[in-house]
Amino acid sequence: MKIKISGISKMLFLSIAFSMSLLVVRFVYSHTFDYRFYGWNTFLAVIPYITSIALLKLRKINAFAIFLILIWLLFFPNAPYLITDILHYEERPPVPFWYDILLVISATWNGVMLGFVSLMNIETFLSKFLKPFWISIFEFLSLFLCSYGVFIGRFLRFNSWDIVTDPAYLAYTSAHHILLPQRYPKLWMFTFLFAVLLFLFYFTLKNLPKLAERK
Repeated sequence: MKIKISGISKMLFLSIAFSMSLLVVRFVYSHTFDYRFYGWNTFLAVIPYITSIALLKLRKINAFAIFLILIWLLFFPNAPYLITDILHYEERPPVPFWYDILLVISATWNGVMLGFVSLMNIETFLSKFLKPFWISIFEFLSLFLCSYGVFIGRFLRFNSWDIVTDPAYLAYTSAHHILLPQRYPKLWMFTFLFAVLLFLFYFTLKNLPKLAERK
């Protein structure tokens, strides 16, 4: 059986391979495992992309399709989460600072593209069954929930597995955030501003082909 790989998947693979190559060379050169978290975080960021590709192969909304969408939504924050890994950047000799900057930027790019292309795939699937208005609502909610997920992952140290390993504590914490928002101004301010940033990134990227056609 021949497996067809799309052009965008090939480009994403090359981009990830470039970042991982930078990481391996860094390990060898420095004799340390600094920034090793990029390997695991990139793997987690690939999951929503793979899930979205699997969804595109379905022809109708059924229980399996809903399951895939939920899995995608659960792991979606792991993609833009790579943006916040810039907080770990610092000059770490003997590796030149410019080399680590390239590593951080390339990993950030991977996270942004994996997340946004996966969202476009989800949108393509849903557009077969839903009107544009509801697609837009889904996009906004997805990016907002994604921003919330990034915050609780980065600053409260939750991860996607907690919905299985410790769902009660996750639900309890989230309920507090929602029911008592005045107690968590940092959380909601970050969520709102990061969501705006993702909106700007996503809708700019999404509309680039249309802008090119107008020239």
